[in-house]
Amino acid sequence: MPRSTNHNRTVAQLTGKELLAKVKELGEAATKDQVARETGYVSTKKDGSERFQYNAFYEALMEAKGVAFAPAATNRPGRQLSYKAVVQGSGNLIIGKGYTVAHGAEPTDQFNIELLEDGAFKLTPIYESDAVAVAA
Repeated sequence: MPRSTNHNRTVAQLTGKELLAKVKELGEAATKDQVARETGYVSTKKDGSERFQYNAFYEALMEAKGVAFAPAATNRPGRQLSYKAVVQGSGNLIIGKGYTVAHGAEPTDQFNIELLEDGAFKLTPIYESDAVAVAA
């Protein structure tokens, strides 16, 4: 459980019923700094000053009241596939993870490589049934 220090004493961050009870005990006359301090949502900076953790406090308070939040979504779409590959100096042609994930390929999956007339490469998965038929 996270802990914070204040004036040489340690206060555990309260959650759930304990948090609700302490907030009710402190009452409306308490300042938000006092409530954060008394419920453990304050830490000490390197310079000795206090840093109030209001977001963590309010999230814990809402959770204690039964309000559940969905995980934060990212607004970034992520890296897009370019559908281009470059032959490395060693002569290797590397296909990125994004392409293998999109195909559903797993480690040890095998592919036949076919060179088409236009110079393009075509990868065709080799399935176990294909490998058995070739071996027979």
